[in-house]
Amino acid sequence: MTTPGPKTAMVLAAGLGTRMRPLTDTMPKALVPVAGRPLIDRVLDELVAAGVERAVVNVHYFADQMEEHLAKRRDVQVLISDERDELLDSGGGIQKARPLLGAAPVFVANIDSLWINAVEPPLETLKRTWNPESMDLLLLLVSRGRGIGFEGPQGFLMDAVGRLTHSASPELVTPLANVGFGIMKPQILDSAPREGPFSIVPTWHRLQTDGRLYGAVMDAFWMHVGDPAAREAAEVRLA
Repeated sequence: MTTPGPKTAMVLAAGLGTRMRPLTDTMPKALVPVAGRPLIDRVLDELVAAGVERAVVNVHYFADQMEEHLAKRRDVQVLISDERDELLDSGGGIQKARPLLGAAPVFVANIDSLWINAVEPPLETLKRTWNPESMDLLLLLVSRGRGIGFEGPQGFLMDAVGRLTHSASPELVTPLANVGFGIMKPQILDSAPREGPFSIVPTWHRLQTDGRLYGAVMDAFWMHVGDPAAREAAEVRLA
């Protein structure tokens, strides 16, 4: 039996995918295939397995391709948050999509993270850890050395009860990386700009100060598919 969790997800799929060129010269990053299956479908598969019934997907780059592809899904309701006019970054993209997301907590998912060798499915780890009384945002994390794509110093420290501290200091080797999935209350953006592009990171820092930013460490092996070399490495492991 799985733990009840959010039925709605925000899937961040609007990026330009510049690091994935030349593969993204003719398609959005979300449609780049890894071991024969587009990244967006691999992410939606995980969300559906976790009980998600509605996925809000933001689109910008090659938006028509994305809409045509997503219209083929029959196992989940897909709603489009259209960013054709302006790419809104992580925070701005979620803010624009809020009328489609509703007020209840939602999954948030990037489209360039895959995993293998999980004892507990990572989204089940998120659902099991989520506690709305103490948390406003719960990030899925991976330990350093247990993945492909943990780049640079930026990452997280976690205390004994799971509260997070975000760091980008080059002097501090952080033990945990953000996988790009989480559970959040949409209301964390109530004090953010109402429109236009902005990053979610300042919201992380505010929640950190308030003691409302938490993490859950998955036991799977993480693969960040950020460029063609990482895609090839992921295909080898998936094979």
